[in-house]
Amino acid sequence: MRELDLDIAPGERVLLLGASGSGKSTLLRGLAGVLGDLDDGESVGELTLDGAAPSAARGRAGLVLQDPDAQVVLARAGDDVAFACENLGVAREEIWSRVDAALEAVGLGIGRDHPTSRLSGGQKQRLAVAGILAMRPGLMLFDEPTANIDPEGAELVRDAVIAAARVTGATLIVVEHRVALWADAVDRVIVLDGGDGGGVVADGSPGAVFAAHGRSLTEAGVWVPGIPVEIDRRPRSAASETLLSGSHLAVGRRAFAARSATVVASGISVDLAAGRALAVTGPNGAGKSTLALTVAGLLAPAAGDLTATASLAGGRGATPSRWRSSELLTRIGMVFQEPEHQLLATRVRDELAVGLRALRRDPDEIARTVDELLERLRLTRLADVNPFTLSGGEKRRLTVAAAIATAPRVLVLDEPTFGQDARTWREIAGLLDGLRADGTAVAFVTHDRELVAALADAELEVGRS
Repeated sequence: MRELDLDIAPGERVLLLGASGSGKSTLLRGLAGVLGDLDDGESVGELTLDGAAPSAARGRAGLVLQDPDAQVVLARAGDDVAFACENLGVAREEIWSRVDAALEAVGLGIGRDHPTSRLSGGQKQRLAVAGILAMRPGLMLFDEPTANIDPEGAELVRDAVIAAARVTGATLIVVEHRVALWADAVDRVIVLDGGDGGGVVADGSPGAVFAAHGRSLTEAGVWVPGIPVEIDRRPRSAASETLLSGSHLAVGRRAFAARSATVVASGISVDLAAGRALAVTGPNGAGKSTLALTVAGLLAPAAGDLTATASLAGGRGATPSRWRSSELLTRIGMVFQEPEHQLLATRVRDELAVGLRALRRDPDEIARTVDELLERLRLTRLADVNPFTLSGGEKRRLTVAAAIATAPRVLVLDEPTFGQDARTWREIAGLLDGLRADGTAVAFVTHDRELVAALADAELEVGRS
C-alpha cells in the first residue's frame, strides 16, 4: 500500500474495498497501532488517530483480525470477551454485563465457561466480534468479520456491529468481500488501488461508487452488488467412479488424554466420486470442518465407516486414517480452514514444492509445476516471500495450490474462497472446476452460496434435520 491520502471523520461508517493484496488489512493494522516497528517494513508519510500516532492511542481502536484463531487469548469464552475490558480498567460489575450482552448480540449461544478450544472457526469469528463490542472503542476495525460465518449469523453480526456504532457514536471501518451484506449499512465506500501506483480508486456513497465504477471495479477484483461473477464450467462426464464412501458416520475430535472423541455430528452418509463436486454446508459449529478432516483421512471416524475403494487405496488398505502422510499425498489432499496450520516453508516457492519433494519427483518437474501454480493463482510476484507475511486471501490461494501440486485423486477444501476478491474467486472456482472435469473428486466446506451454485453437483447439509 502506497500513496494513500485519506481522511475519515468521527462517526463515519466506512466499507473499505480493494483487490486481494491491495493493503486493506495493512491499513487496519496501522490504524490499530499494531503494525510493528521498522523491522517489519518501510513506513512513509503520516498516520494519525485523533491527532496522535495510533501506537500512542491504544484502547481507542478495537480490531478484529482476519484470522480469528490469532485473536483467541483465553481458555474460556467469557474471559476472552472480557479481556480487552479488563485491560482498559472497566469496573468488574460492568464487565460481565457487557460480556453477556455482546455474546447475545452476535448470536453465540454459549455460556461464559465454554472452552474456546471447542469453537469452530465461525464461532471464533463471532467471539472476536463480541470482544470488540464489549470493549466499546471509539474506532471499530473489522477485517473480514463474517467470512467464516453462516449467512444467518452474518446478518446478525452485521446488525450488532451497526447498532453498536450507532449507540456509541464510534467510527466504523469494515473490510469485507461480502459487499452486498454491508453496502446498505455504511455511509461511505473507499476502494484501494491494488496496482503499483497505489492510492484510492473510488471514494463516495455506496450508490454513487457502484453506479459510476461497477464494471471497472469488478474487473479489478472488487465484488459489486448486482454484478455476478461467473466461470465457464467444463462439461461433466456421464460416468463417475466412487472413490470414498462413508456410511452412518459420526465425527468428532479427541481432547488431550481423552479415551474417546466428542461427537459433533452423526448419522452422515457421504460418497465422493471421480469427476464430481460435493458442497458441505450448514451452520457454524455443526461439525463441517471435523467431517472434512475425517474424510481427508486426518481424523478417524468416531463411529461408522469411511471406506476407500480399491481404485483409490491402491493396496494401502480401505481406511484412510491409517495411511501414512506420504500415502495420502497422491490420494487425498486437504486444505485447512486456517491456512497457517499447514504452512511449512519460509518461501512461497518452497511451500509449493514440499509435497513434490516428499514424493522425490524430478527437480525439473517440480520447478515446472511450481511455476505453473504460481502463475495460475497470481502468486508469481510473491515467490520468494515468507508465506506467513501474506494476506489472508494470498495464504488461501497458496494452500490451495500446495494441495493440488501432488495431483491427489480426492481434494477436500475447507472454505476455499475465504478472503478472495472477485478476480481470484473466479480463478480458484475455475481451477477447482477444471480439476473436477479432469476426474478429481472434490469436496468443499463453504458458506459461499455463489461457489455452491458454480461448482456443486450435490450438497450435504450438516446439522440440518
